[in-house]
Amino acid sequence: MADTKREIERKYEATDATRLPDLSRVAGVGQVVERGVTELDAVYYDTTDLRLASHSLTLRRRTGGADEGWHLKFPVATGIRDELHEPLADTLPPSFAALLRSRLRHTEPAPVVRLLSSRDVRHLNADDGTLLAEVSVDTVLAERLAGEGAGTTATWTEIEVELADDGDPAFLDAVEKRLRKAGVRPSDSPSKLARALAETAPVRKEKKPTADDPQTTGDHVLTYVRQQIRTIVDLDPAVRRDLPDSVHKMRVATRRLRSAFKTYRRILDRETTDPVGAELKWLAGELGVDRDQEVLDQRLGDRTEALPGTLVLGPVRGRLKVWSAARRTGSRRRITDVLDGERYLALLDTLDALAADPPLRPAASRAPAKELPRAVLKDYKKLARRMDHALEHPPGPERDAAMHDARKAAKRARYAADAARPALGKPAKRFAKRVKAVQTVLGDHQDSVVARDALRTLAIEAHAAGETTFTWGLLYGHEEATADARERELPEVWARASEPVLRADLKH
Repeated sequence: MADTKREIERKYEATDATRLPDLSRVAGVGQVVERGVTELDAVYYDTTDLRLASHSLTLRRRTGGADEGWHLKFPVATGIRDELHEPLADTLPPSFAALLRSRLRHTEPAPVVRLLSSRDVRHLNADDGTLLAEVSVDTVLAERLAGEGAGTTATWTEIEVELADDGDPAFLDAVEKRLRKAGVRPSDSPSKLARALAETAPVRKEKKPTADDPQTTGDHVLTYVRQQIRTIVDLDPAVRRDLPDSVHKMRVATRRLRSAFKTYRRILDRETTDPVGAELKWLAGELGVDRDQEVLDQRLGDRTEALPGTLVLGPVRGRLKVWSAARRTGSRRRITDVLDGERYLALLDTLDALAADPPLRPAASRAPAKELPRAVLKDYKKLARRMDHALEHPPGPERDAAMHDARKAAKRARYAADAARPALGKPAKRFAKRVKAVQTVLGDHQDSVVARDALRTLAIEAHAAGETTFTWGLLYGHEEATADARERELPEVWARASEPVLRADLKH
């Protein structure tokens, strides 16, 4: 696995006449240590259409400096990136190829820009010698290696301030204040690569600006659809890196996209979207293997920790940990296999094609004020039917199943309102909020159903091993009580969500 560090830095414009101010006067700095000049030679890789750069990703092979090798950077927030490092090699490391697969597909990245940098480094240390930040003045020569503009060069000088590992980001504010007083201003470019691409690009005639705001119903639906497609692609590396909540977010994006295809069938031709929806359902199911286990682990762990120590009899925590680890190991391996498979890559290609050439129907050209509420209220009516069906059953397996069906309908109605929100505003927001409350109650109930099934399995295993099953039975009883409480709560929550004002809001 590649080494990873969180890179927090800021870049500033500089000229040959720019002089760094006395940074020893920055609050907290005890000494400024000159570290000398280092020569860096970096080749940046991308596709011919600059697919990585369009996602603010950086892939480079660099020689020189203490961390020479391959580097892959993912944006986290403005001025913050996760930087992954692999040792120097002639070819792209397999770990990086996997992390970039959702963007590259079957395309091999090639050199696009070369940067030669002369880096003059200073360390800002605290009184005790602790490194606070590294300040470098970089003199850069950039050369375009491929495509239009190949052979074009650009030069510039910039100042880079990178926070030390585990440093306080507020320290960068103090450094910036000192730099600004000296006339140094933040750079307009987020990275050296972005600047190099901009400054070596061929000069083009300016095009007349076009309106980007969605106007028609189709515009709004497609904006939402493209957002979900982008989210799936963006989250692929995070899922591979097993980052917190990444599987859940990716699964939600697949569900939102599939729901949009169903909700907005008057806008997007179902002959095209139905097969895509079936593949999204498959992907969501594969992601669910890992996500469902994650949710279950958290629930059972929290329930166990909440018990008084005197009620935890036998090796409960140990058994729970071993049981969870065995199931998560298998699910993690499975999800990686899915993301590496041809079926998944084919789905991504299909989604790209759909976004580029959407199968719009006549209703797509109509005003959103009428078409969007019609679609949202249709999903609401489906939810109402399922809620009536669930509430008419007495407690038991049939009601459990009916409530689970209602939960899925609540999600779809909520997603429909979320998609319509940019056009419908506060009415759609209120609708989504109240339906989400229903979904939350139904979700907690379903989680209790799944938890009870798992607890029964754990109790059987414990009994077979000669262990006491007292605690497992106690936890099972707690989950039964939770389910009962949610069932009693549901009618009131649903009544608030089914008030006539919800429908009146959306119709206006």
